[in-house]
Amino acid sequence: MSLAPWRSPLARALHRNRSRPYSRYPQFATVRPDGRPANRTIVFRDFEAETNRLMFISDRRSDKLEHLKINPYAELCWYFTQTREQFRLGGKVAILETVGKEAESDQMRQKVWEKISDKARQQFAWPHPGKPRVSEGYESVELDEQTPLDTFIVLMLDPDIVDHLELRGEPQNRYQYQRQSDGSWKSLEVNP
Repeated sequence: MSLAPWRSPLARALHRNRSRPYSRYPQFATVRPDGRPANRTIVFRDFEAETNRLMFISDRRSDKLEHLKINPYAELCWYFTQTREQFRLGGKVAILETVGKEAESDQMRQKVWEKISDKARQQFAWPHPGKPRVSEGYESVELDEQTPLDTFIVLMLDPDIVDHLELRGEPQNRYQYQRQSDGSWKSLEVNP
């Protein structure tokens, strides 16, 4: 599989903005069952090796998982302050959650689990997100660094449409990329 033409500009933006930790926090939008949008900030973990898929983690009990089970499409909006670029990436989201069913999914979950900090792992042992707050359940517990908790899932966004806006320059530049049915990408320079 060849990398999409938008992959290099996004990787370059990540690299050029790396001194700003918040540049790894894009906005992730899903659709609620009632049709209303739901948007939240998530942490970009990495690209799946040699693919165009972007990797994020989440708690199995979060609302976004229920949204994605009803409608597996989402959009990511990412603004880089250093380079003044915006990327909007839309596509289908794969949920890697089930232990024991697919060896490849289990391996990916395990790799990501091993890479995150112990502090990040602890959050998956906390009480149910979005439910009324309880006083117990937030103390640190000993977790296996190699075995993900059942609450830990990996989300893989596989973009099929990307909009890249460069706000520097006169005029500004904007590019749209759309994946074709044969897997190739169509690129189009459009008005900003």
